[in-house]
Amino acid sequence: MPGPGGVLLLLVLAAPLATAWRPWPPRDASGAIDPGFGASKKFEGSSDLVKLEYHMGPVLAAAITVHPIWYGAWPAEQKRTIRAFLRSLSPPSSEKVPSPSVADWWRTVQLYTDQTTANVSATVALGQEKSDARMSRGASLSRMDIQSVVRDAVTARTRPLPVDSGGVYLVLTSTEVLVENFCGQVCGFHYFTFPSVVGYTLPYAWVGNSARRCPEVCAYPFAIPAYVPNRRPEAPPNGDAGVDGMVSVIAHELAEMASNPLANAWYAGGDPSFPTEIADLCEGIYGTGGGGAYTGQLLTDGRSGSSYNVNGVGGRRFLVQWVWDPYRSYCSGPNALDQH
Repeated sequence: MPGPGGVLLLLVLAAPLATAWRPWPPRDASGAIDPGFGASKKFEGSSDLVKLEYHMGPVLAAAITVHPIWYGAWPAEQKRTIRAFLRSLSPPSSEKVPSPSVADWWRTVQLYTDQTTANVSATVALGQEKSDARMSRGASLSRMDIQSVVRDAVTARTRPLPVDSGGVYLVLTSTEVLVENFCGQVCGFHYFTFPSVVGYTLPYAWVGNSARRCPEVCAYPFAIPAYVPNRRPEAPPNGDAGVDGMVSVIAHELAEMASNPLANAWYAGGDPSFPTEIADLCEGIYGTGGGGAYTGQLLTDGRSGSSYNVNGVGGRRFLVQWVWDPYRSYCSGPNALDQH
């Protein structure tokens, strides 16, 4: 059993799953690009549009361990890319990662506190992993099925994933897996498991590989929708549009799990089942000037021509969306021009 002080609280709550990442860029009823929260070129978002509030719940203040659950067939190189991103969130001091870095990006997430003034943890480690290449629950999953995938991983007869106070569980579905509302309404989501399903209350997230189904929706800007005129796709920094697109969605979900793990901490709006969270406010913004269908100013690899905005371990590079800075009250990232 998990020890006291973590977020493994045995809640009796069965609210609808919170949607934490929607396809980008959004369109209005006419099909035109909706500039949304990122319309301001000066502020990369505006606190006048929505009020982010603290609702007295916990944040992930203890050291965080991310346990990936690989559902479906995953090539080794795709796993390596995602592992490298997760290791980059708080790399060992012996590894010198140049700025702007993934760890620099995470420092904005660390600004969020709970009612005891404890900040989101600076330590994020890659934990144990579980694979279900045979897709034991099928190739078509409902949202509630994702909780069952987590249960299978933590109750497996051989090498079950540990249940601990700092553990978060990241369900990653491969290209052949269809998840409810994938591509049409969501590219990923996070929530917490119900004790009636899993036996514990565990923060978890799901992110799918959109490469075969909708890269122009969930791997933007590495693929561009037809309704965005005169725009070429950015070259993915790790050579895989589907997985490079997943990295940004994973970053989004981890930021929101850390700041709102039980749907009662940091979010805007009156309904915790449909919150606007710290990464929702900055969807589609990756650099200074970002907003609407414009990513903002990015960095370019001089050899490959690929686009990125943060450096990671092992010489890796990634493109991750910005998150809301609670002190500056606008979207922020380590590659912002005012950070240099």
